[in-house]
Amino acid sequence: MTERSQSRSAARLAAVQALYQKDMEGTPLPVLLHEFHQHRLGATIEDVTYADAEVSFFDDIVAGVDARREEIDGLIAGKLSSGWSLERLDKPMRQILRAGSYELLARIDVPTATVITEYVDVAHAFYDKREAGFVNGLLDAVAKAVRR
Repeated sequence: MTERSQSRSAARLAAVQALYQKDMEGTPLPVLLHEFHQHRLGATIEDVTYADAEVSFFDDIVAGVDARREEIDGLIAGKLSSGWSLERLDKPMRQILRAGSYELLARIDVPTATVITEYVDVAHAFYDKREAGFVNGLLDAVAKAVRR
């Protein structure tokens, strides 16, 4: 894995964490980004060193999901099984799907397979194999809808 892909992987995981924090606490976007820039990305917290993340990539995902949340949520909701709603998914799962969907929509510079694989890896940080498979299937369906 190249240094750039490692820093992008770290940016994706941090973006999911930031989006989760925003959802839970309602932290204003500029405050949230500043907090992550100053205290999380590449920092050592409780003896754990966080990987250096590509800051501009992190900012793009977090700000992009925030700006296009209604569009993204509609896209995800349209791919859920009948009887399921976005609200039924737990909060970390929602953020993983939002970040992945945003990248599929807005970051055409990143190959589809890379986006899906990366967010399946993020899902493994929070969940078991079944949920990671769910992320794979849902993002694949979103990709088919937004990328030709």
